Amino acid sequence: MLLLALPLTSRCLAANADTYTIETKHTQQTIAHFGASDAWSMQRIGLWPEEDEQRKIADWLFSMETDESGQPLGIGLSLWRFNLGAGSAEQGDSSYINRDTRTECFLQYDGTYDWSRQAGQLRFLKMAKERGVPYILAFLNSPPVYFTQNELATNTGRDGTLNLRPECYDDFAHFMAEAVAGLEREHGIHIDYLSPVNEPDGHWNWQGPKQEGTPATNWETAEVVRHTSKALDDHGLKTQIVFNESSDLRCLMGVYMTTWERGNTIASFFCPDSTATYLGDTPHTQRLILGHSYWTNTPVEKMKKTRQELRSLLKKYKASFWQSELCIMSNDEEIGGGGGYDFSMKTALYVARVIHHDLVYANAESWSWWRACGGNYKDGLIRVFDRQHRAQDSRLLWALGNYSRFVRPGAVRLDVSSRQREDPYGVMVSAFRNTDGSLVCVAINYSTAEQPLTLATAPAVKQEWTMYRTSDAEGETLCPVGTTTGTATLPARSITTFVMQQS
Repeated sequence: MLLLALPLTSRCLAANADTYTIETKHTQQTIAHFGASDAWSMQRIGLWPEEDEQRKIADWLFSMETDESGQPLGIGLSLWRFNLGAGSAEQGDSSYINRDTRTECFLQYDGTYDWSRQAGQLRFLKMAKERGVPYILAFLNSPPVYFTQNELATNTGRDGTLNLRPECYDDFAHFMAEAVAGLEREHGIHIDYLSPVNEPDGHWNWQGPKQEGTPATNWETAEVVRHTSKALDDHGLKTQIVFNESSDLRCLMGVYMTTWERGNTIASFFCPDSTATYLGDTPHTQRLILGHSYWTNTPVEKMKKTRQELRSLLKKYKASFWQSELCIMSNDEEIGGGGGYDFSMKTALYVARVIHHDLVYANAESWSWWRACGGNYKDGLIRVFDRQHRAQDSRLLWALGNYSRFVRPGAVRLDVSSRQREDPYGVMVSAFRNTDGSLVCVAINYSTAEQPLTLATAPAVKQEWTMYRTSDAEGETLCPVGTTTGTATLPARSITTFVMQQS
């Protein structure tokens, strides 16, 4: 690497720094987007009378603008996940679901549609589009209550099969197609992706009051996808179907905490020998599987291996992978589990490490956090205080922005080489090339000591990087912190994004 006109202090820094070489000719996966979901908070926040607070939240999540000093106003999410409700809210207390996690349904008991429902969520859908979010995904946790076997949106009282009456597969599919068509016709919102099942596998049976949800066997999921594909055709829609939002990466690869009917998801859907469940040639689908990174982030020494195994299996079946949901769970003991909100870098760095592993070792093409907004639990990018109708940002929000703001749809991940073995408690580096030619490098320093770093490119080019940092230091929330020609010091417990524009 050629170090250009560095002052003495920078030359000394470079001499002691680990060099990370961005291999611009060695490309990996294409990045589709980074996202988060509106469940369940937006159905309340979107009805707040304080429009300034709503706009502030929308700017934090979606904006690509900057203020006069160059400070980003938001993290520029490129995917917004809209929870298409099943109707537990209309059932009230008889839904057997907690009040805060019930959802409305556009479909009414008499078969007509009320497009004024889900008003709070619709408001944020529109604010997302106004701020340039390019992709919208609609996901369901349950079929509408009118079609379920127990007439509920929760699986209470049932086994591990899909809570859908056998004669209602077509009804369910046409509801989803009509919802997609109606959102565009009535509200001007185009749905790019439709996810009809959520966490149907693993140990989840979706019993009890937590939220809408239902398990499903692979055969049942395949039948839902096939019926939905036909319904989208019948409505003349181009929306793509994505599936199956596995609850654990291990469910994608084998049988994990369930029976064979709900395991080996990748092979079930993409091996032609699995004739009853094969979806590899179904219209409105891609060779793409969605899964959630819950439960596989600890112990840390197994995190990388799990994702490498997943990548190998995906390659075998010529399939791609989206990590479509994550928050902090009870087994994330390194940061104290999910209870109690954390505004600091403790959770932010923990999640950034997962993002790095999902992108670099599982070749995830999309990465989404669970809830955009939440309460006193580590499941929201933004902490909301419903009674006061106010919101507070977190380092977690801005840490995701170190990726989502700068790695845009269509970017290609590039290999990064170094003589140093990657340390999940130290420095982790990933790199990307956007469609406009700009290079982006995200460097995580998990350690409690500052770390010198040198960036190089192969082939070598003249470097001028703009740096954006998230740390616990005051004001460092995706803060522009200067430029470098290749050397920098990563402060302790920080995330720095380096951006080099096309020359």
